[in-house]
Amino acid sequence: MKKVTLLMLFCLLHLYYSISAFGQQPAKPRFKAIAIAENGGGHALFDVAAKQWLNKLAIDSNFTVDYISDTKQINKDFLKQYQLFIQLDYPPYPWEKEAQEAFTDYIENARGGWVGFHHPTLLGVFDGYPMWQWYSDFMGGIQFKLHIPGGAAAVLHVEDKQHPVMKGLLSTFITEDEWYIYDKSPRTNVHVLASIDEASYLPNKDVKMGDHPVIWTNEHKKARNVYIAMGHFPQLFDDVAFTTLFRNAIFWAVAKP
Repeated sequence: MKKVTLLMLFCLLHLYYSISAFGQQPAKPRFKAIAIAENGGGHALFDVAAKQWLNKLAIDSNFTVDYISDTKQINKDFLKQYQLFIQLDYPPYPWEKEAQEAFTDYIENARGGWVGFHHPTLLGVFDGYPMWQWYSDFMGGIQFKLHIPGGAAAVLHVEDKQHPVMKGLLSTFITEDEWYIYDKSPRTNVHVLASIDEASYLPNKDVKMGDHPVIWTNEHKKARNVYIAMGHFPQLFDDVAFTTLFRNAIFWAVAKP
């Protein structure tokens, strides 16, 4: 009788711990993201801060992020794993041909969403690489012309307050970056979410282009996509406006249209 009682107690304990362990199993990730960032270079500190912030957000919000530092792995099969492509300060010129074709397919056919920071509009002929014309069209048909070395603080004006990417942001907010200047405004080819007030540069700068969008989405592409011109300084992750924008962009871009 004593043996039967002990056996039943053992079975009950085993069942209890099995149920407890099952209940503690992590939920299936909501989605998988791939993030690309160069190793070293002028944006290394931003990239380190971005990874720390992204990793915490991924844990808190139940998604995963993998990181790569070049485009050698990128092909169509590789991108099938991911529902979101985050471009952290990686330029649009040193891409292998297969990577270009895979990324084009990813965007044109809405294989996933895309969020890009700062470097994607470094468009032109650099380091002997020709300009990737499709990517220029993706960014609104622009070409990089100048930038503001050392950066400047500036007032940004939200132009579409109703867009989910701009949720929780004030109508105007101040941020700092090494702002890029293009050969023309992309406005006629993209949906502008925010633009910069060049008269507000602090310190004052003569490098100006007039109509100067800095956050936009290209609605001519099937994939949800958003470009954010900021992405040079690590202290951006101490800026609530920037982190709100980053978070909004991720969850909007990964959602199915």
